[in-house]
Amino acid sequence: MTDTLARLETAPAPVAELTRRPFTHSTAIVLGWELEKLTAQLRTRGAFAVALLGPFAFVLSVSASGTLPADTLFGRYVLTSGFATPLVVLGFAASWGFPLLTCVVAGDIFSAEDHHGTWKTLLTRSCSRASIFTGKALAVVVYTVSVLAVLTCSSLAAGLVVEGKQPLIGLSGNLIASGRATELVLLAWLTVLPPALAFAAIGMLASIVSRNSLVGILGSVALGLAMQFGGLIDGAEPLRRGLLGTQFLAWHGLFEEPGYTGAITEDVLVSAAYLAVCGTAAWLVLRRRDITGG
Repeated sequence: MTDTLARLETAPAPVAELTRRPFTHSTAIVLGWELEKLTAQLRTRGAFAVALLGPFAFVLSVSASGTLPADTLFGRYVLTSGFATPLVVLGFAASWGFPLLTCVVAGDIFSAEDHHGTWKTLLTRSCSRASIFTGKALAVVVYTVSVLAVLTCSSLAAGLVVEGKQPLIGLSGNLIASGRATELVLLAWLTVLPPALAFAAIGMLASIVSRNSLVGILGSVALGLAMQFGGLIDGAEPLRRGLLGTQFLAWHGLFEEPGYTGAITEDVLVSAAYLAVCGTAAWLVLRRRDITGG
């Protein structure tokens, strides 16, 4: 009898007791798991490789061919100022690159558990649904910020290394000195972070609702393209200003003379609305789902 009581006292605590660990501790565990998985995934490594090497490939191909992307903003200045390269890359990425870069992870991070049938395992490892959701969402944020930072630095470095740091001609024909041009380029890239995070929230929602990685990734990219086309509709200004694709263009006013930042404020507010709505919807769907039942 004494031996039996001793074994019971030293036995592992039930799952219900384990889930009473501090919320931040469980979230940190999930975040660590997710970051470790992301670093091992081929698609994540491929995204970072494209972000790191893509701008160099672009500017080298333009320099070798001498053919300018003159139909794009700042495209005609790619061979005359290194500061034009990151802005051209930014313009290209705004069309379809950002939804793809963000949702390649966000659109898969929840549905992968459905695909591998690992939800029950996660929920019996002392982690609540709230900590799992928060940890995975934070992993998406870390990835999104990291890949955008790499793309920003690589595109700026590619332009400066290949073409040099000559002054940049602004959208109003104003000459922007190299120091100021560096600040404006970095600020321009910073303005795309809010809509990129909003697209990540859309990807997470699609991943949870569909339980399918293909739908989560490609569906979000298709939505991004639809928003781009929607922004081209004449006479639909209220609709256009409410689309995330439009918010990727908020940096244009920085290169006008005089510059204006009203579009950036709108960018932050609209992106925050998408982030709040999609993030909340994603959590509500996951919280009410019958995972243990299959």
